[in-house]
Amino acid sequence: MSGLATLERPVDAPVNIGRLRGFVTAFADLLAATRDEQAILESGRSLLARLIAADDWLPAEFARPNPDRYQQYLLHCDSRERFSIVSFVWGPGQATPIHDHSVWGLVGVLRGVEKVERFRRLPTGGLVAAGEEWLREGEVDAVSPRVGDIHRVTNGLADRPSISIHVYGANIGAVERATYATDGTPKSFISGYANGVIPNLWDRSKSA
Repeated sequence: MSGLATLERPVDAPVNIGRLRGFVTAFADLLAATRDEQAILESGRSLLARLIAADDWLPAEFARPNPDRYQQYLLHCDSRERFSIVSFVWGPGQATPIHDHSVWGLVGVLRGVEKVERFRRLPTGGLVAAGEEWLREGEVDAVSPRVGDIHRVTNGLADRPSISIHVYGANIGAVERATYATDGTPKSFISGYANGVIPNLWDRSKSA
């Protein structure tokens, strides 16, 4: 089987989309209850950890790697763009450039391993390495301009894809952000999304 095959779950395996629907509803309730970023990240971390503890809900269309570059698939965007949920799919050896987010975010590993290299901006505008971390299945990380927003992420597996689920405090595919050269020189970008459709969370005609 190709190293770019969808991880672990067969393409025709049943999908419990209700888990994602429940997560969307719970996160919307959280944002309705508080605008405090620390509270959002703390409570949101627990919600995301529960979602990624099960691996029966992500449709195969949003778990497909690409041989040329990592994929960012939109799973849900709040109607007021208060938050968005995406799946990141990494082929073997694929990595992001050094980049920022401009908004708070939570990252939970659903399948595989991710290597996260953090950077800190110097008063001169340059970047300095600020440590690295390996995120494994079930683990959740947080980013924001307040707690640290600049990093580079690499698939931690050399022979198969990894998949992580991200929640951001905006419609992340429409946010103007920046990638960085190693000397700190920024380059603006807007990521967009790899998919042309999104999962239908709200059709309850099926048991899921």
